[in-house]
Amino acid sequence: MLYPEDLIEEVRTRNDIVDVISEYVKLTKRGSTYFGLCPFHNEKTPSFSVTPGKQMYYCFGCGAGGNVITFLMEYENYTFPEAVQVLAARAGIELPKAEMSAERRKEADLKTVLFEIHKEAGRYFYYQLKTPQGEKAYRYLTGRGLTDETIRHFGLGYSHPYRDDLYLYMKKKGYPDSILKETGLFRIEEKGASDKFWNRVMYPIMDVNSRIIGFGGRVMGEGEPKYLNSPETKLFDKSRNLYGLNFARSAKRPYLLMCEGYMDVISLHQAGFTNAVASLGTALTLPQANLLKRYTDQVILTYDSDGAGTKAAVRAIPILKEAGLSVKVLSLSPYKDPDEFIQNLGAEAYEQRAGEASNHFLFEIGVIKREYDLSDPEQKTEFYHAIAQKLLEFPEELERNNYLDAVCGKYFIPKDSLRQLVNQKGRQVGLTARREPGKRAEERRTGPEKEDGLRTSQRMLLTWLANDGQVYEKVRDWIGPEDFTAMLYQKVAGMLFEQLERGEVAPGRILNHFINDEEEYREVARIFHAELPAELTKEEKEKAFSETVKRVKKNSLDRIGRTVTDMAQLQRVMQEQAALANLHISFD
Repeated sequence: MLYPEDLIEEVRTRNDIVDVISEYVKLTKRGSTYFGLCPFHNEKTPSFSVTPGKQMYYCFGCGAGGNVITFLMEYENYTFPEAVQVLAARAGIELPKAEMSAERRKEADLKTVLFEIHKEAGRYFYYQLKTPQGEKAYRYLTGRGLTDETIRHFGLGYSHPYRDDLYLYMKKKGYPDSILKETGLFRIEEKGASDKFWNRVMYPIMDVNSRIIGFGGRVMGEGEPKYLNSPETKLFDKSRNLYGLNFARSAKRPYLLMCEGYMDVISLHQAGFTNAVASLGTALTLPQANLLKRYTDQVILTYDSDGAGTKAAVRAIPILKEAGLSVKVLSLSPYKDPDEFIQNLGAEAYEQRAGEASNHFLFEIGVIKREYDLSDPEQKTEFYHAIAQKLLEFPEELERNNYLDAVCGKYFIPKDSLRQLVNQKGRQVGLTARREPGKRAEERRTGPEKEDGLRTSQRMLLTWLANDGQVYEKVRDWIGPEDFTAMLYQKVAGMLFEQLERGEVAPGRILNHFINDEEEYREVARIFHAELPAELTKEEKEKAFSETVKRVKKNSLDRIGRTVTDMAQLQRVMQEQAALANLHISFD
């Protein structure tokens, strides 16, 4: 960790989470908790909670959660040190400058210089666009319907036809070859140096904080490749960034539009669709889908309508679904891409198409349908088999049946016949479209579902202890960190129990230990926001708490009992199990 733990804790405690988040989100107090609309996904009903007592936030809709430091990291896309520095400055705390190792200082200094060079390159390309040499590039952009305001907004520019123009400019600025080589903007070899981009319209690629991290370039006239992107650098990872997201993340729409190219994004933004983004010259990746998930719950694919665009959409759908996003597909027919559609039919027609976007599953079935001649009975049967196989991708019975109903309605397929076919195929992989008769619920329950129920009890117990430290006195002789199953839960329980022993509970401080792992800190935030029984009498709460303790402890004892080999220890386990059966915890 860059700074000492005590100093990080001072920064955290000196920045009240309600005050900080109120600068970004309108919060309303309900009891001891504040609620507002979640800034990390679109919603109409507030599910984003901020709890002063825990100094934590949590969204019951999308699961985003953390402390004041992680809020800035998520909202502003800051690194951990950057968030600490901003909050330290806000609280008037001076941070030591000597804590960074020489290696990390060198790395940080290099990235700072690389950002400076990219910013300077962006200015230079923009300037060249307005020179006589850049006139053809300027005419190309205005010929595509772009206004001067749009060109300025996206920082579009032109790379000079001379192959060392930008290089000589940067050398005059005093940057050495060793640094320029790290930018990806130049080819520096023993025989000489040259620019990577020349005679191209230039598209600056920005991170979510609007810092230039790379460029895309379209060649003017003849030349290959037609489009060229910056290579991977210390600033630029094309699989983890999206073009236009720095603007789209603030758009007030319930979905993001996913395009294929720079001009599609720019044209849509100019037409008022400021929620459009694009991948960077490659197929959509899971890190990009996860990045989208930070800002929305729904994505509408608006890829080219040709065969390549259709294939790209089919590839993107499962990736977006894996990230937990709802996916629809917009039809651009009879035009090829969003830019061409907007130029011919206008923004209102595009808005209407977005509202009519196809459900992703029905779109995929439509793509599959193109492979069959439905006037041929044999191919028609094969099409139905393909649909049945596709339906098996839904493991949840209710969702699968909903899609079965939808596809039957669209293609006039008898529901019972298709359901029977799905069941027939499903039995081969242990999956059916309806509940198998004759089995009790206990027999159908899977291990993961049972484990999830246990984890729910463990989360409830930790939340209960964090909310009301007094109940710890009632269970300290019964429950210990070792009674929690997963290593993460044990680690969190150990920290919380230490705090409870000292009489100072601070879940926000515990979270600091997990900031370097996004999955872990989200899960820890979730641990401290389990849904506790509400509106119960004292007796009902005592019973619910007692049952929660018993379930956690019983699982722990059962686990020990299955592995113990010492008879005396086995007898102790049996005695504890007998005592546990009669456990009742009173809140008096």
